Amino acid sequence: MQTFPDPRETRAASEREAELFSRLGQQIAHAKATTAAFAKSLAGVDPASVTSRAALARLPVIRKSELLEAQQVSRAAGGDPFGGFAAIGFAGWGSPARRAAHVYASPGPIYEPESAEAHAYRRTARALYAAGFRAGDLVHNTFSYHMTPGGWIMDAGAVALGCAVFPAGVGNTEQQIAAMHDLKPVAYTGTPSFLRILLEKADELGTPITSLKKASVSGEYFPPQLREMLKSRGIVGTQTYGTADLGLIAYEAPDANGNVQGMVIDEDIIVEIVRPGTGEPVADGEVGEIVVTTFNADYPLIRFGTGDLSAVLAGPCPSGRTNTRIKGWMGRADQTAKIKGMFVHPSQVDQVAKRFPELGRVRLVITNPDQKDAMALHAECAAPSDALKAKIVEALRDVTKLGGDVVFAGIGSLANDGKVIDDARKYE
Repeated sequence: MQTFPDPRETRAASEREAELFSRLGQQIAHAKATTAAFAKSLAGVDPASVTSRAALARLPVIRKSELLEAQQVSRAAGGDPFGGFAAIGFAGWGSPARRAAHVYASPGPIYEPESAEAHAYRRTARALYAAGFRAGDLVHNTFSYHMTPGGWIMDAGAVALGCAVFPAGVGNTEQQIAAMHDLKPVAYTGTPSFLRILLEKADELGTPITSLKKASVSGEYFPPQLREMLKSRGIVGTQTYGTADLGLIAYEAPDANGNVQGMVIDEDIIVEIVRPGTGEPVADGEVGEIVVTTFNADYPLIRFGTGDLSAVLAGPCPSGRTNTRIKGWMGRADQTAKIKGMFVHPSQVDQVAKRFPELGRVRLVITNPDQKDAMALHAECAAPSDALKAKIVEALRDVTKLGGDVVFAGIGSLANDGKVIDDARKYE
C-alpha cells in the first residue's frame, strides 16, 4: 500500500515543475498516438518541444462543452462513445488493446471511461489523508454510486489508504442514520449540505451521530457557518475539489491546529488559470478558469477547461505542503452550473424546453435559501396550468437528475439576453 503523505508534497517548487514538464512531452505523444481527438487537435505539435508553461499555453484548450459535442457527434455516427478522447474502451465500437473497467455518465450526458487502476487515476487518497483519514477508519460515503463516478472516486481513495467504506450513496436519509448509529463511522465523504441534513435529522430522531470526527466534502459550496457547526460537534471538515473527467485537482490541508488556507494542487497534474473563453494564462492572483492537464494514460486530457473559476493564492501552505494553492471554487466561467454536486448544462435546459412547444423563453434560476441549493425553471407560457407544471417538473428531473420547481411567466417577460442559466446563489 502506498504511504501518504507522498514525500513529493514537500519538495522544492523548481523540482516539482521540472518533474512535471519532463513527463509532459511523453504524455502528449501518447495522447496523439492513442486518441483520434488529440491526433487531430495537436497534429502540428512536436511533443518534445512542450517543455514549459509558455509552450503548453500555446496548445488549444478543450472545454467540457466541446467534449460533450464530440461525444454526441461520434455516437450519432455509430462511433466511439468517448468522442475520440479515450485510449481505452470496450467491444462494440472498436478493438482497443486496453479495456475499460468501468464507464460512467455525467450530466450531458458525458461518458467517462476508467481503467482497473482507478485509485491511481482518481488520486483522492492524498486529499483524504490530508483530511485526517487513516487506515482502519470506517468511511460513510454518501456520493452517488449510480451511473455517475462520484461515489467511486472517493471510495477508491479511501480503500487505497486502507479504510473500510460503507457505500451509502444518496438519499434514504433515515436508513443512512440507522447505519451510522449501528456502525459508528469516524469519517464522512459527500456534499456538505447532506451531512448537515443527516446530523440534524439524527438529532430530531433522538439518535444523534457522535462517532464522526472528520469529513471530506465536495460537490458544492462549503459555507463557513456549516464548517463551524461541524467543528462544534467535534468534526473537522475539509474540502476536496475534483471532477469526473480529471479526478483530484486540489484539496484543503489543515495545519496542526485544524486551520485551512486555500486548496493545495495535486502533485500529478498541471494546473493553469486562464482568462475565461481563451487559453491565455492570467497573472497569479487574478481570477480565471481552471485548466488542467493530466498524466492519465487511459484518458489523457491535455489542457482540459473545467469551467470553474479560481485564482492562485500567494504564500506557502500552513500544513507544510509546497505546491501552489488556489482560492477554491469561485464560480463558473460559463453558464454551466454545479447544483448539489451535479453539473447542469444549458443544453439540458434547452432539451427540457423543446419537449413543450407551448413555452416561450426559459431560464433556469439557481438560488440557495438557507445555504441549500434550489433550482426553478422560469418559463414563458400563455396558458399555464398545474398539469403542465407537473409535466415540466418531471421532465426537468428526467433530464438533469435533480428536482426543481417551475415558475410561469408571461410571454415576452423574460429578458432577451441569451442567458439560459442564472446562478443567483448568494454565499454568506
